[in-house]
Amino acid sequence: MLWSIIVGGLIGLIAGAITKKGGSMGLIANIIAGLVGSSVGQSLLGSWGPSLAGMAIIPSIVGAVIVVAVVSYLFGRK
Repeated sequence: MLWSIIVGGLIGLIAGAITKKGGSMGLIANIIAGLVGSSVGQSLLGSWGPSLAGMAIIPSIVGAVIVVAVVSYLFGRK
């Protein structure tokens, strides 16, 4: 479980860097974005590619980018 949290945090960090929203997100938000994004990405794209801690890396990053973009659009500053 700890390994999943670490990998989820790294996936969230990568997604934040891709969307340029990583600086405004904290550590907990990165972990949540990574874990939720992993679920979303694997639901949409399947579980192909390299896997780490039960998460397919490429679909997880794509899903996390989607999650970060949607959350920043909904809760972003106006």
